[in-house]
Amino acid sequence: MFVAALLIGAISLQLFTPTQLSDESAPSERSAKAVADALNGALRTSANPQATLDAFAQAIGTSGTIRFQPSGTSQPSHPPVEVQTPIGRVPRWFMDLIRIPEVGASFPIRMEGKEVGELIFEPDLSADIFEKWIGFVAIASSAVVLTLLTGLIASFTAGAVLRPLQDLGQGLSRMRGGDYEQLISPSGPPEIRQSAEEANELARTLSRLSQDNRGLLRRIVSLQDDERGDMARELHDELGPLLFGIRANTVALIEAIPHGNAQLAASAEGILQSVEALQQANRRILDRLRPLYIQELGLKRSVETLLQYARAQAPGLELVSQIDGRLNTIEGLLSQTVYRVIQESLTNVLRHARAGSASVEASMNGEELIVEVSDDGIGFPEHCVFGRGLTGMQERARALSGTLELVREDGWTIVRCRLPLGDG
Repeated sequence: MFVAALLIGAISLQLFTPTQLSDESAPSERSAKAVADALNGALRTSANPQATLDAFAQAIGTSGTIRFQPSGTSQPSHPPVEVQTPIGRVPRWFMDLIRIPEVGASFPIRMEGKEVGELIFEPDLSADIFEKWIGFVAIASSAVVLTLLTGLIASFTAGAVLRPLQDLGQGLSRMRGGDYEQLISPSGPPEIRQSAEEANELARTLSRLSQDNRGLLRRIVSLQDDERGDMARELHDELGPLLFGIRANTVALIEAIPHGNAQLAASAEGILQSVEALQQANRRILDRLRPLYIQELGLKRSVETLLQYARAQAPGLELVSQIDGRLNTIEGLLSQTVYRVIQESLTNVLRHARAGSASVEASMNGEELIVEVSDDGIGFPEHCVFGRGLTGMQERARALSGTLELVREDGWTIVRCRLPLGDG
């Protein structure tokens, strides 16, 4: 805006300065003509016109705006106008910009009917040029100062508005990531302060809902574990003795069969094998329904037992583990969640991964417990959605304010679970 105003001022100078200079020199030009007429009249009435003319030429001299030039003498050439000012010489580009007009005039002087010379009028435009140069410098300086001042004001104003907007955006990003504890500091214009206060109120509401949701998930997980425990006890106390009784009776039947009855002996052997298979299936179901021996053996030993079972199931799998001995200090829902995450992850490795190597790590780092189960198998599809098992583990982790993620890094599939300590 200021640059446009400066350009308009320059164009105005270029358009109107020549006319203005011409108009300002017109009164002096009329005065010079009056002087010429008076001199011609004096010469006509003078007894000694030559002496009168010489006295006039000597009186006006040759350095003023009016001078006498005798006939037959050439007019001296004048160098380009240069105007010196207290702040320096007026630059040539400004002189070209204002287009200084050709001003001045000459009036013939006659003596005894003959033209003996000219009275030349050459006005000095230095003062006018200096005035316009000073005005132009003042306008340009004002434009520069106002531009800088406006820039500073705009920068300060924009910063005062942008900082609260940035704080609001960062706060909303934290809320989207699940961090509802760090509230947004209301600042800036009233509209932004109101938005920050409403966002803080939303964060408080979401925090309460998140706590309620975690409590509900914790309750659901606890009920699931209680139900599984009840089912495990039923299978152990009811089905276990029945299968044991069938097996004992079958063994007794085999021993009572005469040696010559091979067909009956084969049928009894088939019954015995089926009963033993049912007993093994019952033990596997019991292991999945309720991790046995955690309270008696501790979590570390229970996980190691689970790893031994996995090695027995897949002899070709190279399974390495690093289990923190401090796991034995945790109990309750937290210990069951750690066991379930490792159990479900290993089950997926054995069933789906086609892996040659796998690793299980469980460690306590400060206030956090980290479980990682990784394998070098075929990985998971790009559009992979957690199955029922991993979804259940994710719900368990959320119930304990933790996280569970499935990632692919350097050719390894990793199930990573982070659980805060103290939520057992």
